[in-house]
Parts: sequence; structure tokens; C-alpha cells
Amino acid sequence: MIKVEKMKILSQKIIAENIYEIELQGPLVNEISMPGQFVHIKVNKANDPLLRRPISISSYDKKRQTMTLIYRATGAGTIELAQQTGEINVMGPLGSGFPVEDVKGETAVLIGGGIGVPPLYECSKQLKARGKKVIHILGFESAEAVFYEDKFKELGPVYITTADGSYGTKGFVTDAAVQFNIKADIFYACGPVPMLNAVEKLFESIPGYISMEQRMGCGIGACLACVCAVNGPELYKKVCTDGPVFAKGELVYG
Repeated sequence: MIKVEKMKILSQKIIAENIYEIELQGPLVNEISMPGQFVHIKVNKANDPLLRRPISISSYDKKRQTMTLIYRATGAGTIELAQQTGEINVMGPLGSGFPVEDVKGETAVLIGGGIGVPPLYECSKQLKARGKKVIHILGFESAEAVFYEDKFKELGPVYITTADGSYGTKGFVTDAAVQFNIKADIFYACGPVPMLNAVEKLFESIPGYISMEQRMGCGIGACLACVCAVNGPELYKKVCTDGPVFAKGELVYG
């Protein structure tokens, strides 16, 4: 069930260059059903900016009724969010998530690019809890942008790539997958569209799920601002309600 709720801000801190981690608490957490869902946040108590900001759920704890979000503070709305204390207005949980139950095979590779990394953390935790081996390939622009490496290492092997070569492997996440001969039975990916397209091509022989990063207005499927092209009779789907997670082969790239 989607709720609109004022959630308590337990903590907020910067964890990498322009990257913030915020922990929220409230009953809305009880409604989260799977990793990969997101929330729509009103970034302040005023009406400027007017639109909410979609932010993926990095992890959650239903016993404590807490969830952690990670976001990049570069636009007017997210910069405003980074200044908030006390409580914040949250709508959610929204969208589909990553299927983690009844996964065939023993090994999953999780591939994230930039701000697409956060939703993979809860996905990895839940796969690990189900006895799966998890491998992570995480791509960033530079060493200053890297975050959560140690947290992912607690769950399984981690390969870091940076565009400028200042940390880890220089290049793209697919470069690391090839260089280190990564083998898996299923993949989960989140990041920029070109990255998702490349990941699908590289891992064409195994099933997988990808999560789209998309600008959106309402978050509930009414404004049609976040439609994406898909294969099949429908031609288009809404990222906010039909996604953000789609099965491999569903999306039309380019």
C-alpha cells in the first residue's frame, strides 16, 4: 500500500563527493515488499521545488521501521534535501522491485553505476540471506565518488571501476566483468541506460533484471513523464509503476 507520511530523519551525512546517506524512520517501512522499490520525497516544507524527488531505497529494517536512502545532491531539490533535519514528507513505497525469491542457480552478479548502486545493496543482502553467492561490480566516475565498497564486501567480492582510472579498474563495469571473467547464473543491474544496454548484451546468455533511472513527475503513473519504450504489444511502459525494475529483454534501447 502506498502511503504519504512524515518520517523522522534519524541521520544524514555525506559519504562521497556530493553523495548523501539519509536514514528515515516511520511505519511506511512496513509497506516495502522487495528490494529495488523507491520513494518520492518532498524535499522541504515549502512548495519550491514543487515536484517530489524519486530516490531508491538502499536498505530497510522492518523491526526498527527504518530505511536508508542514498542520493546525489547536485540539483536544486536534492541540495535542499541535504539541508533537512527533523522530519520529511515521504510517499511510497513505489514501483516494482528486484525478484529475489526462487532464484535459480547459485551465483548472482550485481552491477551498478553511480547512483544506481544503492538499490543493489538491499538486493544483495536478501540474496545472501537466501544462500546465494553474490558478486558486485560497481562503477563510479572517480575515487572521490566511490561509496559503500566496504558494505558490499561484507556480502561478497567487489570489483570497482572508475572512468578516470583513479581507483580500481579504469573503464566501464563491463570492462571489469570481462577482465575478471565474471560468471553468474543471474544478473541484477541499475545505472545509466547505456550501461544497462551493455550489461544486457554482455550477459545475454543468463536471465537478469535491470532498474531504470528516470526523471518523473507524479510517481504514481498519472503524468506519463517517465514512459519508456518496451518490446511487445504495449510499446511503452511507465517506469514509476510498471518499473523501475524490468526483466532482461523488455526494454528497447536507443
